[in-house]
Amino acid sequence: MFTGIVEVIGTVTTLAHQDETEGGGTSLTISNCAEILTDAHLGDSISINGTCLTITSFAPSQFKVGVSPETLRRTNLGSLKEGSNVNLERAVSATTRMGGHFVQGHVDTIATILSVTPDGNALTFRLQPRDPSILRYVVEKGYVTLDGASLTVIQVDDSEGWWEVMLITYTQERVVTAGKGEGEEVNVEVDMVGKYVEKSVRGYFEGLEKEGISGAGGGVLEKMVERIVEEKMKGLK
Repeated sequence: MFTGIVEVIGTVTTLAHQDETEGGGTSLTISNCAEILTDAHLGDSISINGTCLTITSFAPSQFKVGVSPETLRRTNLGSLKEGSNVNLERAVSATTRMGGHFVQGHVDTIATILSVTPDGNALTFRLQPRDPSILRYVVEKGYVTLDGASLTVIQVDDSEGWWEVMLITYTQERVVTAGKGEGEEVNVEVDMVGKYVEKSVRGYFEGLEKEGISGAGGGVLEKMVERIVEEKMKGLK
């Protein structure tokens, strides 16, 4: 478990691709991160660009992880090169301040940066996910994790399939996303609270159907939708 507060930006110094006889994954060596290795242990979890991976070896200022073929397919780690910078965060401890939100390090999809727009000294990023179905978990003023950084959603357009986040100056100096531009990709993990709520609501209505009162359940759902529509219409008047 992580918080989405990036501790340090590390650098990929070695990237070794394995052939199929070795599993077909990639071995990464990340350097320039001594400050987060003072309490490191073999087998520790660490977030690299929002992807939870396991430390397989380490020295005072660098560590190594293995990346499976599945992880390479589902994240942007497959596009890393020697010299690439990455966001790093250690797993939370009992004394960690929860400054961001609950982040699992399980990437849901990759998003493409549609635009980067300056707004004063801040930058507004518009992003479009590869998997549009995750948009149902992205809400205005909610959380989303981009390359391991916890950020607040400032606008969502479900019809066009994008959302926006804003990076203030402080954040720009501490995450790799700030250096990315139009057409580049970021790892995305949506707030898992939305997933639990969705499953809970679905379970409730499925329970009603099993009890033979699906009509009642449908009525409740209709009333919920009608109420939301009414509130939206009032706001437009």
